[in-house]
Amino acid sequence: MKLHDFGLERFFARHEFAVKHLMCASDCESMTTEALLAFEPGSAELLLEQTLGYTETLGNPALRAAIAGLYTRVKPDQTLVFSGAQEPIFAFMNVVLEPGDGVVVHVPCYQSLHEVGRAVGAEVKPWVAREANGWQLDPDELPKLCTEKTKVLVINSPHNPTGAVVTGDRFDAIVKFCRARGLWLFSDEVYRGLEHDQVVKNAAACDVYEKAVSLGTTAKTYGLAGLRVGWIATQDLALIGRLAAFKDYLTICNSAPGELLATVALKHHEKLAARSRELVRANLTLFEAFARPHGINFVRPTGGSVLFAHRKGGERWCEELLHLRGVCFAPGRLFGGDPDHFRVGLGRTTFAAGLDAIR
Repeated sequence: MKLHDFGLERFFARHEFAVKHLMCASDCESMTTEALLAFEPGSAELLLEQTLGYTETLGNPALRAAIAGLYTRVKPDQTLVFSGAQEPIFAFMNVVLEPGDGVVVHVPCYQSLHEVGRAVGAEVKPWVAREANGWQLDPDELPKLCTEKTKVLVINSPHNPTGAVVTGDRFDAIVKFCRARGLWLFSDEVYRGLEHDQVVKNAAACDVYEKAVSLGTTAKTYGLAGLRVGWIATQDLALIGRLAAFKDYLTICNSAPGELLATVALKHHEKLAARSRELVRANLTLFEAFARPHGINFVRPTGGSVLFAHRKGGERWCEELLHLRGVCFAPGRLFGGDPDHFRVGLGRTTFAAGLDAIR
């Protein structure tokens, strides 16, 4: 297996902890361990009493129960805990795909959603979400993209980097198409719960389709990236077993303190998500007022903590901001976009200070 360098992660390796104003982060503002433990009386004592041995490969039973509580049809034994979201993407693509298989991937996107399948030897076809259509996918394009070799369809909602949410008729049409073709539906839902309008929520694919795999993490909506806890939820128990066996060659198991803290977080997921939504909405309002006078346009996101803005000569402008003002946006090419686009992160409390630095 030959993987190309991960463009976004190499970019972050150079800049994430070196710049003064990180304006492209995809996760929401984090909190201290003390602040998280304050949500659950007695949890601080449990953390101090936690032994530091190996944990269960499938994940702590209490954590798996908390994960299952995020869904309507998934039971704890239909979940599998991983280290972050990157590991389950890697595991799924390696377990399900063989050289010559076909994969259709929602783009622009986080690179591993297409790169791992390519490295496995699958033929990857982009399913392009277009700005002119509000970054929405068109299900009518699927018959032309899929062949008899197509095995997996990958979607991401709420979407990184555009903030679009696949809901209603579009989502139903995707599920119907996958069921008719017997396709795996890999649904990246790491921003689920961060829909800006809580009346229109992102459906969990694993709740509505027997061959759907929902990807989740504590990192984005809940602002707890440092816990390094992610998961897969699916009704397919056989797939859970195959993924667990593959995980034996990766992390084997997670950090015991991290799983305990993640369990506390997911018991209070609604409070954490509400905290993030409030911050994202406030920063989006600030950016809307800032954008037009600076020649920036964008489709207003409906979910998640990022948006995909464009400005003529956007990538060069971002490079100038980085070197002259210590302000860091992520170039659109890192997601398969064009040089005029760049990703803006809306989830941090330092957002206003970054805009002031540009002014």
